[in-house]
Amino acid sequence: MIDFDLLNLRDFIPNLDHDPLPSPYNGWSLKGKNPQKIQELMPIWDFFYRYYFRVSSDGWQYINPEQKALLVGSHNGGLASPDMVMMIYDWFRHFGVNYPVYGLMHPLIWEVYPEMAKMAVEVGAVIAHPKMAIAAFQDNANVLVYPGGAQDVFRLHSERNKINLAKRKGFIKLALRENVPIIPVISHGAHDTLIVLADLYPQLKQLLKTFNLPWLFNKDPIVFPVYLGLPWGLGIGPLFNFPLPAKIHLRICPPIAFEKYGRKAACDKNYVNNCYQLVETKMQQELDQLVTEME
Repeated sequence: MIDFDLLNLRDFIPNLDHDPLPSPYNGWSLKGKNPQKIQELMPIWDFFYRYYFRVSSDGWQYINPEQKALLVGSHNGGLASPDMVMMIYDWFRHFGVNYPVYGLMHPLIWEVYPEMAKMAVEVGAVIAHPKMAIAAFQDNANVLVYPGGAQDVFRLHSERNKINLAKRKGFIKLALRENVPIIPVISHGAHDTLIVLADLYPQLKQLLKTFNLPWLFNKDPIVFPVYLGLPWGLGIGPLFNFPLPAKIHLRICPPIAFEKYGRKAACDKNYVNNCYQLVETKMQQELDQLVTEME
């Protein structure tokens, strides 16, 4: 799903600062997932998978449905993120719509796009907070996260072949604490569904600061891209887009296991940094190999 560094919010604090709304769709529950809704969406996803994006994928042998794992992805194509959506479809195609898997999604989606958030919850999204990731693991589910978030999904087209995890290390702490391997998920092709030309975020942030103006919805978007794509032609800002047709290849990479696990390891800053570098390096090596194969 979309985003982000689980533990930049708070490191495994058991109590929240607010009581969540009593709804299975607010992201704070595992009960919002709806296999029937997923089954209804499968034919639509199948059309895009087979004919629009002409997806190919490999590496599914690295996922053991009987073993919990943290799937860590790098995605492209703006908020539509077609490689992420196709990955979700491919998962259900391989393992069935009832298999427990949850994706971590940025809390901002619930605030700005509540209807989209509700649909995402029915597919398996939960709010990107360690409490929900841990709850999913305790339910013997797999968890999917894209740590690079907006910086990753809106990275420049010139950086399309570069892994960008945005230096966020919360997913490492989560894997260490929960004693689960990390399985990288990479892709090639989706960067051509939305061609990002520039990011005006630094300039716009300075401009708003100079004139003491707020961000739209009073929410810092983290990025402010300029891009070519549908339906805007030339678009600006992190708006929703309809992806251009482009062939996508998905790859599930070999699991990454660390030497040490547990709370003590998760609290060791140097060790966490080393684990992060290991994951980032291996994902970049896998992407480099995939790019070579696709050329």
